[in-house]
Amino acid sequence: MLPTATLNALRADNHPAPVASIGFSPLLRLLVLAPHPDDFDAIAITLRGFQARGNDIHVAVMSGGSKGVQDSYASPPSRERKARLREQEQINSCSFFGLPPDRLGFLRLPEAPDGELGHDVPNAARVRQLISEISPDILFLPYGDDSNSGHRRAFDMARAAARDLGRPLLALYNKDAKTLSFRSDLYTGFDETRANWKRTLLRFHDTQQKRNIEVRGHGFDDRILGFNRELARQLGLEAPYAEVFQAELFHADRLPLQRSTSHS
Repeated sequence: MLPTATLNALRADNHPAPVASIGFSPLLRLLVLAPHPDDFDAIAITLRGFQARGNDIHVAVMSGGSKGVQDSYASPPSRERKARLREQEQINSCSFFGLPPDRLGFLRLPEAPDGELGHDVPNAARVRQLISEISPDILFLPYGDDSNSGHRRAFDMARAAARDLGRPLLALYNKDAKTLSFRSDLYTGFDETRANWKRTLLRFHDTQQKRNIEVRGHGFDDRILGFNRELARQLGLEAPYAEVFQAELFHADRLPLQRSTSHS
């Protein structure tokens, strides 16, 4: 059952609360809608907590993310080759995470001319179909006020699908390094031990590790964990790192919702 009263209370209080304090049922089904390979890994500590609780986690990578791979890394340097490299990296990281292989899927939605996920009628229909098929109780994806066009388009299509779904759904939008405006509703604080585990996970994305070193002078792991450290500092947490989320509840008038142990 979705803990609506608790969620409404934290919104009214206007203070972020730990994800672990909400009391999510282990029977709730989760869908991580990742615009790119590696968006799953950005919130892996929070997802690991749900995994330990026993929640069923599905991951759908929406686009190949070929734009994020330098030509020198792929031979030949085609979009298809780059996308397959990133898919394999995501498969490897999810295997390390402990996600069952049948819970990871690649939508391979067509990209726009800018190299990011396209927002058109066929892509929107595929997102709507996926959400209807998985029928999640909680949906994770990056927040839409973001300088990355792929994040913005994924957000817009997912929100439209959530409105059309006609059943209760909690969306938890994560704050990304490129997020602009944001309201912090929930967070997961974590320590150095879990940060080192997350660092190992992030390094499976070797194309992103090397690109960040060449372009920014530091690795993909340092970029994400440095951002997590800054989030914890902004929230004034004792924990040195944090993943932060904004919550949106769809069709709350149809609660309470009880998820059975069977899968649809």
